[in-house]
Amino acid sequence: MFDTAIRTITLHKSDVPMLVPFLIMLREGIEASLIVGIVASYLVKTGRRSWLFAVWSGVALAVLLCAIAGLLLTLLNADFPQAQQEAFEAVIGVVAVFMLTSMVFWMKKAARSMKAGLQESIDTALTTGSHHGLALVGLVFFAVAREGFESMVFLLATFQQSSGPWAALGAVLGLATAAVVGFAIYWGGIRINLSRFFRWTAVFILVVAAGLLAQSVRSLHEAGVWNSLQQVVFDWSHVIPEDSPLGTFLSGILGYRDTPTASEVIVYVGFLLISLPIFFGVPAVPARPRSAT
Repeated sequence: MFDTAIRTITLHKSDVPMLVPFLIMLREGIEASLIVGIVASYLVKTGRRSWLFAVWSGVALAVLLCAIAGLLLTLLNADFPQAQQEAFEAVIGVVAVFMLTSMVFWMKKAARSMKAGLQESIDTALTTGSHHGLALVGLVFFAVAREGFESMVFLLATFQQSSGPWAALGAVLGLATAAVVGFAIYWGGIRINLSRFFRWTAVFILVVAAGLLAQSVRSLHEAGVWNSLQQVVFDWSHVIPEDSPLGTFLSGILGYRDTPTASEVIVYVGFLLISLPIFFGVPAVPARPRSAT
């Protein structure tokens, strides 16, 4: 009866790969929108509207560079033999976990002081040196490129585990939604609880990162690099098959496997047991008072 109930869930399998890229890109896009919005609004408020071109130039260069890097990595992976492809996917997965985790903790510590820090950097860029425009372009470029590279590596790891266009569509929809939210916040006067949004999406990202890390361990095994602790811990293939609608949903959100090995379980659980307590125990850095300019 339980197995029948599981199989009657009407969730379509193509909906699942869209959700994780959508939420990740929504968060990453909102972070980038916050940065660009703070810079642009501060320039307007301080009578420096003429420098907005430098801001959009920095954004365009960052997006272009991330797109080129993503294309090159995709083409590079396509040229590898099967074993090397598995190893490459494992490396990309580990890098994605590192970047997602570092982004979560960086945002946790820097969110409250981000605005003051960016405004101080703008003042410094436009009052010192002889290449003010380049300094402002560089400020926005590196800020947006950081978010872009994190997104690119995560999407590359996700696309390697998904088939069809749904993951890409989810990413595009998430980015478009983030752009709308960013516009609404800074030009439409909309107020949302960003602190709560970033806190709970951070928990979601850490869970996704745990799944990516476990998948990287599996890829290392398939590449012949890691062959220890390969005994199956439990077999739920007859209860919640991984290719069933619910199994696909749990796989996309939680990194679920119906026959996980000991190494995958150890990595998955160990990552969460370490990262979640640290995240909730890291105090936010109080905002610094910005000196008058």
